[in-house]
Amino acid sequence: MSEIVYVTKEGLESLKQELEQLMTVERPSISQQIAEARDKGDLSENAEYDAAKEAQGMLEMKIAQVQDKVRNARIIDESQLGTDIITIMNKVKLKNLKTKKVLEYTLVPINETNVREGKISVKTPIAKGLLGKKVGDTTKIKIPTGEIEFQVMEIGF
Repeated sequence: MSEIVYVTKEGLESLKQELEQLMTVERPSISQQIAEARDKGDLSENAEYDAAKEAQGMLEMKIAQVQDKVRNARIIDESQLGTDIITIMNKVKLKNLKTKKVLEYTLVPINETNVREGKISVKTPIAKGLLGKKVGDTTKIKIPTGEIEFQVMEIGF
């Protein structure tokens, strides 16, 4: 049994678009490459054919993975989420108690992570250390470079 994948409506739509691209554009392209390589003759010494077959195998594996994610996707009902405690989809404002720097993150499903936009996966050490905290709480979070202490300043959407 595959793992349940929590996504937003936008995240599910993105997965479906990716699957569509893989199946309708990339799959026919690789099939064409295989056909062209096959037309060149002896397959036992045809590097183009071998490369195209390997690319086809990788593509089919990727298609299967995306299909699995779509099949096991569960849409997060944002109307059921609150701002009393930190949960997935919350935007949080934190203060690093050592440097006094204020940071903002939105906790998102793993497949919707985008650090440039401040969206971090709920599977990251920082997010795991924040889940369940309330405004005013402090928490020490272990990261690869050591330990950071944060204070939760705001919880929102």
